[in-house]
Amino acid sequence: MTTIKASCPCCGDVELTPKQVRLVVCSAKDRSFYAFACPQCRDEVRKAASEDVVALLVSGGVAVERWIIPAEAMEEHHGATIAWDDVLDFALVLDGCDDLAGLAARSLRSVR
Repeated sequence: MTTIKASCPCCGDVELTPKQVRLVVCSAKDRSFYAFACPQCRDEVRKAASEDVVALLVSGGVAVERWIIPAEAMEEHHGATIAWDDVLDFALVLDGCDDLAGLAARSLRSVR
């Protein structure tokens, strides 16, 4: 059986089987990672996985999980983030609005 050597920040070097390692390969290469529960302290250890690490783990028998990040999640966003008060204000507007399409149309006209 293949033995995979990894390191836990608390316990140091540990030996794992391929089934003990979770390998997630992401569509955005810099977001791929591998994780395992340390056999000694039981903490979850999660580390970045470069293409070389992915190839090494796959050759050792670790199953690959594919993770595709939607393009929308990778878009750059500008402006202030939405706060809880903004969400509550929006909920109050929706609660008091019988004509949501009309409200949206008025908002679009005021932006132009």
